[in-house]
Amino acid sequence: MLKVDFEKIVGKIKPMHAVGQPPMLATDCTMFAYLKEAHIPYARLHDVGVKRLLPMVDISCIFPDFSKDEQDPANYDFEYTDLLISELMNVDCPPIFRLGETIENAVAKGYRPRHIFAPADPHKWARVCEHIIRHYNEGWAHGFRFGIEYWEIWNEPDNGFQKGEGTAKDINQMWVGTVEQYYELYAVTAKHLKACFGDAIKVGGYASSGFYAIFNNPEKYGVPAEFKKIYRERYELFLTFCFGFLDYVKEQNAPLDFFSWHSYSDVDRTVVVERFVERSLRERGFDCEIHLNEWNNAHSWEGLGTSYAAAHAVAMLLAMQDTDVTMLNYYDARVGASTYGGMFNPSKFEPFCLYYGFKAFGELFVLGQQAECTIDEKIYAVAATDGKKKAVLLANIGEERVVETNLQGFEVYLVDETHHLEKAELDSEKLLLQENQIAYLVK
Repeated sequence: MLKVDFEKIVGKIKPMHAVGQPPMLATDCTMFAYLKEAHIPYARLHDVGVKRLLPMVDISCIFPDFSKDEQDPANYDFEYTDLLISELMNVDCPPIFRLGETIENAVAKGYRPRHIFAPADPHKWARVCEHIIRHYNEGWAHGFRFGIEYWEIWNEPDNGFQKGEGTAKDINQMWVGTVEQYYELYAVTAKHLKACFGDAIKVGGYASSGFYAIFNNPEKYGVPAEFKKIYRERYELFLTFCFGFLDYVKEQNAPLDFFSWHSYSDVDRTVVVERFVERSLRERGFDCEIHLNEWNNAHSWEGLGTSYAAAHAVAMLLAMQDTDVTMLNYYDARVGASTYGGMFNPSKFEPFCLYYGFKAFGELFVLGQQAECTIDEKIYAVAATDGKKKAVLLANIGEERVVETNLQGFEVYLVDETHHLEKAELDSEKLLLQENQIAYLVK
């Protein structure tokens, strides 16, 4: 039974449907209209652009010669990043700006790294970041006054550190440097940026590669025993990296406005990890925002465009709405041939059904207030209202079932491979849901 009490407000609908890698086609941003249509609230800028053809966002693209004077606007190349961010702002989808570099996957194949080295001078690197912010928020170097809020310091510096034959071999695809060098870079940069801009911006990081290792030893990490699963040994290093980072930030009294992490696991395990992350932060005295800013729970060629991918993604949005996580960023909203690009069809340049699930959540986001919603079945549900309009979004990732509700006279819209948020003649009080089907009920 699904019961909703629209008179009982339990909180705000959070930006669970934010994305990464917006749908830019070279310099063509016309597909950004889909972001506006779905009320996508943020786009995280990591792994965007092509360094040689469209140099954007990465520090090595914007400030290509680190030996130059960081105070001189002539040494910066903002051209393509200006295009990207301006177009995002035009559709009311501000960026979460990752200050760092794009992942270099080829390093894992034995190729040499190009741009992912620890900066030789972290203080100068911090000043470069300062001027990038001044360009977009204060008009420096013929810039803008966008008021971009979120600035993330690097991405997945813990990505790698795998054992080779007989010796520890660093195949990190995101960070060539020591753990301590990243800790220092974060603290130096966060302190400098907050000293420059104060509460006008939020700084954070470090985009953890994940916390899968807690499932190796459930008792040690306070995880329910039924979730036990053996993950690779190297994932333990993700945990030690995180604990060391939090301890260092605390010792240095460095700002941490938001802590970011990643998960490519299923809904239930990701919820367990969120509880662990929240507990780990709070126990160490951090009262910061929590961002799950890379996630995808159906990243396979077989999953692209399927009802399975759509229902499982929306189930994640709904489940995480009821945790203390602040924001989610689905990885990702690119238009390209990738197992991770689950939102748009790269051959037809149109949305997959997953997009329409996000669009439905966008309707809840616009309504703003979360209403009390209880359900005694394995279905994910969130209700919202603006005081007049009422809506409920459901995702069924189990078997076909009839869900009884107290929702009389609601219109029903379905999302799956054959329904793209289309009205269906279904009874909202006895709602028939197919396996891997999303339903949006509104009145």
